[in-house]
Amino acid sequence: MKYKLVHKTTYTYVNAVHNYQCIICLHPVNSVSQVCEDYKLTIEPKPQNLYPRKDYFDNTKYYFSILKPHKVLQVTATSIVEVFPSKLLFVNSISCEAVLHLFRTKLALKNELLQYQLPSPFIFWDDEIKTFAESCLIADTPFYEAIAKLSSKIFTDFEFNSGATNLNTPLKTVLKERKGVCQDFTHLMIACLRSLGFAARYVSGYLETLPPKGKVKLQGSDASHAWISVYVPEMGWCEFDPTNNIIPGERHLVTAYGRDYSDISPLKGIIFSSGEHRVKVEVDVIPLG
Repeated sequence: MKYKLVHKTTYTYVNAVHNYQCIICLHPVNSVSQVCEDYKLTIEPKPQNLYPRKDYFDNTKYYFSILKPHKVLQVTATSIVEVFPSKLLFVNSISCEAVLHLFRTKLALKNELLQYQLPSPFIFWDDEIKTFAESCLIADTPFYEAIAKLSSKIFTDFEFNSGATNLNTPLKTVLKERKGVCQDFTHLMIACLRSLGFAARYVSGYLETLPPKGKVKLQGSDASHAWISVYVPEMGWCEFDPTNNIIPGERHLVTAYGRDYSDISPLKGIIFSSGEHRVKVEVDVIPLG
């Protein structure tokens, strides 16, 4: 399936910004499951410089700076991406206990995965999160099956509520209130897996949404999405979407991989100004056939 992605972010400032430095992480990845055929960044006002670079996780990011006063900043990323059907050839029956044994005894594997097993800026855990994880990730249960069970439990037990949390809401609050958004559910599921010694990473991207039956899809009505990727021996990195309790497929488009949201936030910058500002984000995921 081929898509056109349009991600538009508009910042409106009360007082003029005189210096803005920014890193953009909106370039879709190229992998065996998808190809980014075209990518264009439009920035107003025009930046003094703009250049791409690869980060530690091999994501493509862009850096730019604006050194002239402005009260409105608009960043639009437009991409053409083709996503291929999932090719899951087999499901490994290795148990949770056996996976942990491999991590303990295979030094090269442990060194490769360690960064995805440790706490990170948005992901840390306590005994309550570990207990929640242990209800699904049982020692003699097939690991892939146990991950799917954990994804299903989060989907069933938690309510999607966009006003219940913000970026800095602790995971223990999400667990207690049983409410949140895709970012919360992704962070929580990763915390559960890491709390028991497994390796999991954060995936940012988009999910094609469908309008209600008989309704026309509204422009700008889509949104960024997040899900997880878990390392399963012999299978490699396997993705799960706990927000929707599905295995990501052709409707999931990947922008970047990282330890958590902090590694791959869409826009991250420093401004030299004062006063408040507003942010408006509009996303369109348009099927091209």
